[in-house]
Amino acid sequence: MSDKKAAAGAESITEDRISLAGVDQLGLLGGRDANLRLLEEHLDGTITVRGDTMVLRGPRRQVARLRDVVEELVMRLERGQPVDEVTLEFLLSSRPQTGEAPVPEGAEATLYFSASTRRAVRAKSAGQLEYVAAIRDYDVVFAIGPAGTGKTYLAVVMALDYLKRRLVDRIILVRPAVEAGEQLGFLPGDLQEKINPYLRPLYDALADLIGPGRISRYMSNGIIEASPLAYMRGRTLNNAFVILDEAQNTTVGQMKMFLTRLGFQSKVVVTGDVTQIDLRQNEKSGLVHVREILAGTDGVAFIELGTRDVLRHPLVCRIVDAFQEAEQHGNGRA
Repeated sequence: MSDKKAAAGAESITEDRISLAGVDQLGLLGGRDANLRLLEEHLDGTITVRGDTMVLRGPRRQVARLRDVVEELVMRLERGQPVDEVTLEFLLSSRPQTGEAPVPEGAEATLYFSASTRRAVRAKSAGQLEYVAAIRDYDVVFAIGPAGTGKTYLAVVMALDYLKRRLVDRIILVRPAVEAGEQLGFLPGDLQEKINPYLRPLYDALADLIGPGRISRYMSNGIIEASPLAYMRGRTLNNAFVILDEAQNTTVGQMKMFLTRLGFQSKVVVTGDVTQIDLRQNEKSGLVHVREILAGTDGVAFIELGTRDVLRHPLVCRIVDAFQEAEQHGNGRA
């Protein structure tokens, strides 16, 4: 008996039902049920579709994993995105199988339910689960990793969750305006129009979760505030969930200034990718600096996300790996 079969046999068998009401079943299951057969290859059990219900029967962890994949596929179909074999293979490979990395208890717990899209948001990799746990346990969290690992999105999700549960009074979104050298006065329009291009990734995450209308209302009454890093100087941020995005583009002085804004009953999440630093060559990244000097500091957590946590198109993983390999090879020659 294979290790996989033995591990599966040791688990309790469970049955789960997924409603397919209103779902394009041909798009979901694939031509001649090709997608369905691919799903079954990853389950030591059975998958049946009866009318508008899909029934998964097999080991508990495998069933939970495949339910997550099916829900992601349904969400993509609802957005008008096609479901092909490449997409399905990626979603299956991005979630650990039985016998690989252990699935922590509560891994399927909902982090946030989006009323606008009617879907639940969950952490979908071991690294993301560690990230979410760190946000709950620490006052200052640094999330460092490549594009597509959910650094920014999950920070916004957790900020909305804290706001919903009244653990904070407001959300503050901050990014450095590197391309303009923090000289925002040279850009046309008022302050909000000047900073909008830099904060677009944060707005996109918010719009996906609560819709553009609520963003406008929250910003007009001060519940959500968006600001360039330069405007943080001299402030004390109490009762707030503060997100600093693209932190690899902060200088050491800017990072010190930002971190010392932390007030009472506040949470700070700093995200960045140290492989994409846009500062001038003679400037050291503030994110790189704090990773060197604050590691092990009480109340501060550093979470390193990698390609196993990338949840975009499968090519993103390959691109990230290729760049990392090229950089290591170049460093080796140097």
